[in-house]
Amino acid sequence: MSSHVSAKVAVSPDPESLLSFHWDTVPPTSKQRRHAEQFFLRQSPKILYSSSTFRDVPRGKVPEVTFLGRSNVGKSSLLNSLMGKNICHTSRNPGRTRTMNFFAVGGEDEEGNPGRLTVLDMPGYGHKSRAEWGEEIMKYLVGRRQLSRAFVLIDTMHGLKRSDEALLQALRENAVSHQVVLSKADRLLFPNNRKASKLLLERHADVLRQKVGSIGSYLDAMDVHGPKALGEILACSTTASLERGKFLGINNLRWSILAATGLHEVRRQPSAVASTLESLTPKPAPRDVRF
Repeated sequence: MSSHVSAKVAVSPDPESLLSFHWDTVPPTSKQRRHAEQFFLRQSPKILYSSSTFRDVPRGKVPEVTFLGRSNVGKSSLLNSLMGKNICHTSRNPGRTRTMNFFAVGGEDEEGNPGRLTVLDMPGYGHKSRAEWGEEIMKYLVGRRQLSRAFVLIDTMHGLKRSDEALLQALRENAVSHQVVLSKADRLLFPNNRKASKLLLERHADVLRQKVGSIGSYLDAMDVHGPKALGEILACSTTASLERGKFLGINNLRWSILAATGLHEVRRQPSAVASTLESLTPKPAPRDVRF
């Protein structure tokens, strides 16, 4: 996998291309990134509801994506940048997010749903986490019919930890569509709090490629039955930008979300049949996992 990543990424006039690595997918064009940005920013996101247990989560009618990561991986900050509003609580203390928090994005659809897309912020795992949170998270991941993809955040500097590996294995065993996203990429690309610049980005691009290659090799070598993670790894920052108001890698991530949910080309219509099938289909019990 790392060889494929290296072959598909090269120094380019487009800085954003240095932050996305593709071997199963095609990188978005600048026009597609603008479209994704407009989708997320055309209307302010709304808080739908929060829940500490999966059984209390209302049935949704639009596609959903969820974000998972270790405590203090920068998940809430990334979601605020993604949705263009400080709507998720952030803290330097790990474990601040303690419930499953659902947000409506993209504005009201034709059926009157408050958003065309639902983005879910999950409690962090690892330090200051709780075992019961992991149990409820897995119930959601396996049982939620509207879930299009789970995005797993990995700290760019720290790389994969054992808890990350346990989660990635569980996602694969339970056939949950998932993708890796590297957070806090600015700490690697612009060390010592140096100001972001295209020159520094290009200078440190090889180090980022090596990080991605290492993670890609691990994903390829996993001795686990089930579908692999999507062959696409994105790197993001919530503090560094080369253009005012546009944090590095965020529009790449926005496009990936639209592609995962089918919202990148046409408006997705809620399906009454799908809702009926969900209510009739028994939900499989997730395999036990601790992370």
